[in-house]
Amino acid sequence: MPKLRVHNFSMSLDGYGAGPDQDELHPLGVGGELLHEWVFATRPGRAMLDREGGSAGVDADFIIQGTEGIGATIIGRNMFGPVRGPWPDDKWTGWWGEDPPYHHPVFVLTHHPRPPVTMEGGTTFFFVVDGIESALAQAFEAADGLDVRLGGGADTIQQYLRAGLVDELHVAVVPLLLGAGERLFAGIDPVARDYTCTELVASSAVSHVRLTRTA
Repeated sequence: MPKLRVHNFSMSLDGYGAGPDQDELHPLGVGGELLHEWVFATRPGRAMLDREGGSAGVDADFIIQGTEGIGATIIGRNMFGPVRGPWPDDKWTGWWGEDPPYHHPVFVLTHHPRPPVTMEGGTTFFFVVDGIESALAQAFEAADGLDVRLGGGADTIQQYLRAGLVDELHVAVVPLLLGAGERLFAGIDPVARDYTCTELVASSAVSHVRLTRTA
């Protein structure tokens, strides 16, 4: 049965998945880019940027696992871009340029409708205004038997956790303190008991924690 999976979600030691004050100059909030340095030190991470080199090993393996068996992705509107409120126009098409790294359908949670945006490389962004369950149903249909990846940000993952819809959650704990921003595990106390740690692996850069839903 297809699953909803979170992969390679970077989190600081004090629990933040993004820094404060996200805007176009700081897409991950102030200091948030430091959470992802481990990704772009790996070979598959550098390949996302069309760059050569990078390391193999544990971190690279987890990056690769995050794409295996995935047929669609769900993200929150903040992860798509800094635009707030009704869409003023169709100019903003994401942080990733003309060829985003997804290469499959991506469903963006929003309160404001917008026509789909088709990009190079097989990525099409669909904007879902009728809730997380609708987005998940559409993503599973588009994935055609493959799993769906839940990309974030933190608030989006929290919504799916509280609804009991996340089957697997992989967090990369980065050894730094952000002090402020968006906490990944805020407000999920009632469902925390439904997940157990099924893998714990550390590299020299991060600690990888895999949580699996048991309830």
